[in-house]
Amino acid sequence: MLGRQIWASMRQGLSRGLSRNMKGKKVDIAGIYPPVTTPFTATAEVDYGKLEENLNKLGTFPFRGFVIQGSTGEFPFLTSSERLEVVSRARQAIPKDKLLIAGSGCESTQATVEMTVSMAQVGADAVMVVTPCYYRGRMSSAALIQHYTKVADLSPIPVVLYSVPANTGLDLPVDAVVTLSQHPNIIGIKDSGGDVTRIGLIVHKTSKQDFQVLAGSVGFLLASYAVGAVGGICGLANVLGAQVCQLERLCLTGQWEAAQTLQHRLIEPNTAVTRRFGIPGLKKTMDWFGYYGGPCRAPLQELSPTEEEALRLDFSNNGWL
Repeated sequence: MLGRQIWASMRQGLSRGLSRNMKGKKVDIAGIYPPVTTPFTATAEVDYGKLEENLNKLGTFPFRGFVIQGSTGEFPFLTSSERLEVVSRARQAIPKDKLLIAGSGCESTQATVEMTVSMAQVGADAVMVVTPCYYRGRMSSAALIQHYTKVADLSPIPVVLYSVPANTGLDLPVDAVVTLSQHPNIIGIKDSGGDVTRIGLIVHKTSKQDFQVLAGSVGFLLASYAVGAVGGICGLANVLGAQVCQLERLCLTGQWEAAQTLQHRLIEPNTAVTRRFGIPGLKKTMDWFGYYGGPCRAPLQELSPTEEEALRLDFSNNGWL
């Protein structure tokens, strides 16, 4: 059961959070965000010093903010206390004018509510809530609407929906997104599925709401801007931050030919650090580009020499190494 202090915090926070969103526009989340990795030591402990170092380096780029404890942050491998500590430490390192969006999704609605409230208490400006998926066969639109509505009702800060079917095996249905877009404390969605027609349809069907769509990958960022997305949460921004922000600028200023050229050069590196080699690949490239990547937590394994060479080629062949 939720403790008395948690419930009291939720009631107080709900009043603050919703009143902030109901007076005119909801919180503006337009822009580029790197989903920050969680650094580990050789003994698999969270390395908070390296986290701060990475954030200080990433802070030199014109990002709108940072996503902490998303999929790239290996959140399923962290304890609840570690997840909260990572967000707390990140908040201390991130400038106040940059948004901190914290991943607070859990499998049960109750656990997600508790984690969401706790994330707000340690400094998150908004939360990103992944679809519960362990019982995906029963995760109907009705179940997901009920889940997200309860979380948003009780969250003291704005909620961003998160659909990542490659990891969950579950696409948040468009009809559910449209219904949830009407909630005053749900401000947008990160869609990582890569289906640009779906992204365009969500933009179209939520156009009467103050609802914002973020692309979940650089690989389809240009196309997402073309159909109405307002930004992206892009793993590749952890190593090519300037280039991802440049692609954003080119799209927003209508320089589509230059944007297309840059987009083409980012596709293979992006695929390499997401679908092909995943977080181990991203962390390896961070080591190459002057950040701390380091090891992943088990059971994720480091790349083999053959994989590392293929990863390097995906960057060097496009002029990034």
